[in-house]
Amino acid sequence: MSYSDTQAGPQRPAKAHARAAKQRLEDLPAPRGLPFLGNLLQLDPKQLHAQLETWCRELGSTYTIKLGPKRIFVTSSAEIALSALKERPARFRRLSAIESVAREMGTNGVFSVEGEAWRPQRDLVMRALAPYQLESFFPTLQLISDRLRRRWQKSVDAGTDTDVLQDLTRFTVDITTSLVFGRDVNTLETDENAIQRYLGVIFPMINYRISAALPYWRYFKLPQDYRLDRSLHAVRGFVEEMIGHARERMRREPAETPRNLLEAMLALRDEPDSGFSDGDVYANVLTLLLAGEDTTAYSLAWAMHSLAGNPELQSQLHRSAREVLGEARVPASFADMAKLALFEGVAFEAMRMRTVVPLIFLEANENAELAGIEIPKGTPVFLLTRPSTLDDNNYRNASEFKPERWSGPRESNRDGHNTKAFLHFGAGPRFCPGRYLASVEMKMVLATLARGFSVAYAEDPNATREVLAFTMMPSRLRLRLAAIA
Repeated sequence: MSYSDTQAGPQRPAKAHARAAKQRLEDLPAPRGLPFLGNLLQLDPKQLHAQLETWCRELGSTYTIKLGPKRIFVTSSAEIALSALKERPARFRRLSAIESVAREMGTNGVFSVEGEAWRPQRDLVMRALAPYQLESFFPTLQLISDRLRRRWQKSVDAGTDTDVLQDLTRFTVDITTSLVFGRDVNTLETDENAIQRYLGVIFPMINYRISAALPYWRYFKLPQDYRLDRSLHAVRGFVEEMIGHARERMRREPAETPRNLLEAMLALRDEPDSGFSDGDVYANVLTLLLAGEDTTAYSLAWAMHSLAGNPELQSQLHRSAREVLGEARVPASFADMAKLALFEGVAFEAMRMRTVVPLIFLEANENAELAGIEIPKGTPVFLLTRPSTLDDNNYRNASEFKPERWSGPRESNRDGHNTKAFLHFGAGPRFCPGRYLASVEMKMVLATLARGFSVAYAEDPNATREVLAFTMMPSRLRLRLAAIA
């Protein structure tokens, strides 16, 4: 049964909306709320995506909610979402609370910055994460992947369960710090997890503050706010130390091209009239650390969660890994990446069914219209990304985990695979610049896993719940690994 089969509300296509008379937000269905408070008390920030998806099934694909006096436009229509995303940054922007919170935390980088400041930062990050740059980074990626393999082997030898979420966040922290700073922090082998621990405080607090009804922390602070301050201070100290080392290295050993992303940022910062400040450098470094750790690690965790319940698929992946890697335990060359399409399919299926970006928060910069619905200036727009990917109209047998659906040539909807319904990396001008790096990392980890290990649940899989902490993460994930030849 498709996701849309369970929706009680009318499901008119977006084109039918466009032909109909214009609607106001007040004309749309809405869940019952309380006077003055609206739906505020019905929403738990950690389960926001789940509650909005529930209302989507009850009310239809497009509806409104009220948070106090503020009316919010909510839609799970992929066509409406694409229309809004393609009109950024002119007619729509990220929710203004995101930039406000990021700015006061000192993290207003390429993800959250708006207006004229966005494009030069975007261009810089896109150049740094281009495929040809990642090819030169492959030996480091290979080294860190092998450390993850050895960590898992130690768990197997000791006969202990594996805290997969912790291992994967260590892996992505090591990858990101190496790429950004050119520094090997090696949390996988040293168990030094200070940066990982601090980053783990910051991301959930960003989500909490964005969702807060009142910015109380600007007037008084709770223990969680002091913990955030300490984490931000520690991470800033780490980044400033890295900036000092990079500047000294650039002075002592000048290079024709930057050796890492931080050097590229500093070189741009030092150009006359660059418009790029020290604060911009720090904000973008922290943005990359946060985004590089969480989204990839959580997507891999959900992929492994799915694999643990599918021994047949694991056997298929093991055979494929043997064909590509031979006797090697991790991919041996960057050219191997092109041979791991099935593993990319596993990653994309996990992102389709358990997307770590279940919500995209936008806001109208001006009076706008979406599918015949008037969107007044300043209206928050919440895009639900998962319902369209769980709809049989977009993905044939959408409830089934089928990595092969991502392999080979596809045409939208002709074979039950509507690529436009997949919004994990966004769309339009602000498409995620880290998509290619994330794909390479996920293929490396999943191929390494399949080549050397089988995986099974170490506890009831229902103990793993979805938790929204800006991105959607597993509440916990303990698996039992076994070595295979």
